[in-house]
Amino acid sequence: MQRSPRRFDRRVSEHWFALAIAAVALTVALGLHGYAHDEIGRASTISEDRSAAAPALAGAGPIIDLSGPVPRSISVPPKTVALTFDDGPDPRWTPRVLDVLAREKVPATFFVIGSHVTSYPGLVARMDADGYEIGNHTFTHAHLLQTSTWRAELELRLTEVAIAAATGHHTLLMRPPYSSEPDAVRDDTLRSWQRDIGGRYLIVLASRISGDWEKNKPVSSIVADSLPSGNNGAIILMHDGGGNRAPTVAALGPVIADLKARGYRFVTVSQLAHLTRATVMPPVPTSVRLRSEALPWTLRISSWATNSFTIFAVLAAILAVLRAVVLALFARRHADSVPTFDPTYTPGVTIVVPAFDEATGIESSLVSLARQDYPDFDIVIVDDGSTDATAAIVENVIARDGFANVSLVRQANAGKAAALNAGMARASGEIIVTVDADTVFAPNALALLVQRFRDDRVGAVSGNTKVMNRNRLIGRWQHLEYVMGFNLDRRMYDLLGCMPTVPGAIGAFRASALRAVDGFSDDTLAEDADVTMALHRGGWNVAYEPRAIAWTEAPSRVRDLWRQRYRWSYGTTQSIWKHRHAVVERGPGGRLGRIGLPYLLFFQVLLPLLGPAVDIFTLYGVLFLDARVVIIYWLGFTALQVAIAAYALHLDNEPMGALWAVPLQQFAYRQLMYLVVLQSVATALSGARLRWHNVRRVGAARA
Repeated sequence: MQRSPRRFDRRVSEHWFALAIAAVALTVALGLHGYAHDEIGRASTISEDRSAAAPALAGAGPIIDLSGPVPRSISVPPKTVALTFDDGPDPRWTPRVLDVLAREKVPATFFVIGSHVTSYPGLVARMDADGYEIGNHTFTHAHLLQTSTWRAELELRLTEVAIAAATGHHTLLMRPPYSSEPDAVRDDTLRSWQRDIGGRYLIVLASRISGDWEKNKPVSSIVADSLPSGNNGAIILMHDGGGNRAPTVAALGPVIADLKARGYRFVTVSQLAHLTRATVMPPVPTSVRLRSEALPWTLRISSWATNSFTIFAVLAAILAVLRAVVLALFARRHADSVPTFDPTYTPGVTIVVPAFDEATGIESSLVSLARQDYPDFDIVIVDDGSTDATAAIVENVIARDGFANVSLVRQANAGKAAALNAGMARASGEIIVTVDADTVFAPNALALLVQRFRDDRVGAVSGNTKVMNRNRLIGRWQHLEYVMGFNLDRRMYDLLGCMPTVPGAIGAFRASALRAVDGFSDDTLAEDADVTMALHRGGWNVAYEPRAIAWTEAPSRVRDLWRQRYRWSYGTTQSIWKHRHAVVERGPGGRLGRIGLPYLLFFQVLLPLLGPAVDIFTLYGVLFLDARVVIIYWLGFTALQVAIAAYALHLDNEPMGALWAVPLQQFAYRQLMYLVVLQSVATALSGARLRWHNVRRVGAARA
């Protein structure tokens, strides 16, 4: 039973709501991954020109407390040292640093990057279990002076959550990225810390900077820069992440050995601040930790989605190139295999034209058909319950021009398949040609179509449909799609013997073959694809004749284009499902099932279903990856499309002036076609049914 319009509309709304939710979810996932794994930058400590700095903390100790109106600091006592490490955890270098510390039995404090914590929570858990202290180093190594208040808050909060998920503790220790000694802190930097950090953390700066991030710096220089002079106490800054830390690992042992030999005491930052470890790393409630664990899982899922789409993008690029090469090779071979023309082969032909409210274009179509350069044919116009003047126009043309071979059949509205079958029932010709009522035939189109039936194995022939109204951009896009998409594919299908669709605009059928498969079915909304697949499965070959040209009026409004392509896509999906058993058949049906249907399913259904996700991923690439690589990828893909279009236009003897519209297709037309496929698949899965409807015409055929 046909579903009510209200029920169908509700299902359609549900489809778009689900699509919107999926798009938002993917956008959020990619955004989280991009934010968490953005180019964090090579580890660096001093990012400011110290010679130009106006010191705001001159003479202060390296531990800063901003909880009061005036900054307070804590200095390091003589013969005391605290080892600190930034930018971890790193799966390669952090374990080696931990091993050295464990072997030497010295404490340390690690200032971790939150995004790294979510990637390697086990390393942070090991730090905590071994008694080392952990501090906040922001989520992405962000320079707080150069970030907004909300970004700084997000950086700190996300890192808190990541540490809590990995260890079950919070931390009161924080080291701002790109910081160094107190004497290097400028007034504007201090103000940003007061604004973003305040009294929430103890800010831990450094007394000695190892410089282990500097490229090609000798280990001996790292050791020398790390060691305090005389008996001075110090907080030593080194790195366990952010780059190649082999020099750090190599320098750490000698630094510790030198300090031990000089009688230094190794402490943690909390001990310098006269606090306990439990105070600077308080435990979090179990419920808070469980909630915190959602962040690592969310980032893992987002990483999986991002990596999956990266692989998909690479595969899609490879497939696009392979498809272009394959189509070009088959098209070249097809163009070189033009059959000879036998003027003595003129079987009887009946042209069937189903029409529903086609008053705008029916006259031009009928005149072009009646004046075909062919000796033996008749025309049957089937008016399928039109509510406009379609039938009256046909009668007037017949009377005016004296077309004795044209007849008009009227019936109550029953759908396109029923109209075609009504015309077939009245056909007397050996060949039946079906034509849409908005289509104009070239004078020799009928003669060329018929020639392919000289092969007794051929049950149907597809002609070459061209768009006549190309002046506007939407028409030019459809013109390119017809030439570079439909017709290149048909050349390949013809050579492989797996043509899935003979278009309704210009298709020819052997009458006996058509009757053997019971004519046109209303099981699907794409009766042309359905009957073509049925012919294959009935043992017939289907051919393509690119020289048989028909001009059709393409939709001139987006709404009408949507309705047309929605019906095509919906009907094609139905036809693929209906004829899925062709996969295990032999002969023409088997070729269709094992070549034609998978190709159709993959390139016209599955890839378009993922199209919006690919566009979202492309935007992700521009924002978070190397934009140059993404732009080069896009330019390469567009150049490939232009090359395919140019070759297709060349084969069809079309002017190259339309090529400028190809790049623009990537920004609008392609997305529209993706959404059409998404909607049609969702409708098919819901079990809703559509009826035959025509598209608004503007009379381009007359022009």
